[in-house]
Amino acid sequence: MHTDPFSKPRLSTQEVETYRSEGYFIYPHEVLPEDKFAGLKSHFEKMLAELAEGSRPEGMDVPHFVHPALFEWLFAEEILDLVEPILGPDIALFSSHFICKPKGDGRRVPWHEDSAYWKTMISPMEVATVWLAIDPSTKVNGCMQVIPRTHNSGKKGFSDYDPVDTAKNIFPNEITETQRDETRAVACELQPNHCSLHDGRIIHGSEPNSSSIRRCGYTMRFISTATRLTESAAEYHQIYLARGRNLANQSYADPSKSYEEILLHRHKIGKKGH
Repeated sequence: MHTDPFSKPRLSTQEVETYRSEGYFIYPHEVLPEDKFAGLKSHFEKMLAELAEGSRPEGMDVPHFVHPALFEWLFAEEILDLVEPILGPDIALFSSHFICKPKGDGRRVPWHEDSAYWKTMISPMEVATVWLAIDPSTKVNGCMQVIPRTHNSGKKGFSDYDPVDTAKNIFPNEITETQRDETRAVACELQPNHCSLHDGRIIHGSEPNSSSIRRCGYTMRFISTATRLTESAAEYHQIYLARGRNLANQSYADPSKSYEEILLHRHKIGKKGH
């Protein structure tokens, strides 16, 4: 029982075991101190207001490449203390993404595994995502849903995919219907400044937001520093040392710098979404 949500370790042994067996865990406590969370939300609102005309707010991928200020929260002790019981003390930031569904016309997230987007990028495929709620995230406004234990199913993060309508969906493909059991889905309902954690291989998705309430979450994706970024991925992606030792002796980006050229290259080659 959490009497102090900021005490260490932030996840108990039983909670880590639940994460490993189910592929996700809901953390119904304050993730950041109130003032720090308010700072993150304020920074996001400014980014949203400056979004280029015609850009969808669901697609604010890798914003830390050009907003170094985000490392105040990505590297916050409170965040890393949630991840360390899962990944160990040597942690790198793999990626981040604001997924903001505007009220009224927020697009659906088709059923997918994050690992399907990353299979040529990292090895081994062991990613822990902190899904931090900026707004209330409920069934009404299209919260994330997960299908438990699919991270350890036969496909282990690499299902087959079919195309879907990109006018209604954030991503262009969805796991083949026969390879997902939506009747087992669990809704990850969260209050602002609460979070869920999920394995990069678990099947998940979310419904569109036709409600009058915006739904935004900030996904912060972490890996062990023993996980390697592939040579091909290094052309359009980069990782950052967040805590501990560089176990794989690989290059890390500078969190104080903006890397607009990499973001432009990603757009040029069509790398987006994750």
